[in-house]
Amino acid sequence: MGHGKLRKFAENAGFRCLIQPEAGAVISHAADGSFLLKEHPVKGRWNTDIFAKPQPIVLELGCGRGEYTIALAQRDPSRNYIGVDIKGARLWKGAKYAEENKLGNVAFLRTRIEFIEAFFAREEVSEIWLTFSDPQLHAENNRLTSPRFLARYCSFLSPGGRVNLKTDSTFLYEYSLAVARKNGLRIFSATPDLYSTPPLALVAASGVVPGVASEVSSVSAFDLFPEAVRALYEVQTYYESMFLSQGIKIKFLAFGLDHEGAFLSPDKSEFDPEYWLAVEGPRRTFGHNPAPSASTSEK
Repeated sequence: MGHGKLRKFAENAGFRCLIQPEAGAVISHAADGSFLLKEHPVKGRWNTDIFAKPQPIVLELGCGRGEYTIALAQRDPSRNYIGVDIKGARLWKGAKYAEENKLGNVAFLRTRIEFIEAFFAREEVSEIWLTFSDPQLHAENNRLTSPRFLARYCSFLSPGGRVNLKTDSTFLYEYSLAVARKNGLRIFSATPDLYSTPPLALVAASGVVPGVASEVSSVSAFDLFPEAVRALYEVQTYYESMFLSQGIKIKFLAFGLDHEGAFLSPDKSEFDPEYWLAVEGPRRTFGHNPAPSASTSEK
């Protein structure tokens, strides 16, 4: 491990805005090799123990360096933002910026996303952002919009809350749209080409995504989250700028999670993975995945 990484890890330990528990603090292993989650002390206490004042909480899962979390928090001081990632060296940049600039509505959590339920209580979170997540082309259960993960989010997302997906991956976009349709979820916005879609057209999907018009909410996205919608166009992560430079179109999908019963996966008639793998083509990751998957570990 390089000296730069060691220095960042040492600084991370002193950042008040960064929670980074050891794995043993949130999981215990069963005899069959499975794990059981333990509740972390911060669960249900983010607004009282971490943030400057109690406000609605927004998560960015797989936040990388934290630039999107920071940008949203600076634009929207009326809500508290938490960036989640497993890579401590990445989180260092966002946490250091938040500490040095005394951003009272920003925090970071270093953990695997499959452990997320250990950190958030029922209805503690109002919104989730997934920015350039690994599409997990061959592992459905590891996709951050899979039924398995949506069920996790439901354990802490408040009624009326929503999930926002911003991605370079056609495969992940089409899969996520199919999951939303399969489960009758309310679709707020959907476009396979964000930067060719005017902001006010994000909720007028007819002509943007064929067949989605009847599913899209008639409520304006600007009425719901004005700063977040503007940030879609004005804030770019490092990886987003790289994808755009390669001519890759950015997709956006926002949907609600109000749902009863188990979440279901789309069948092949609703989402054909082989077809969308062919459409996707070789995946460009510029050295490493922009959002760590369940199998990713800190080096």
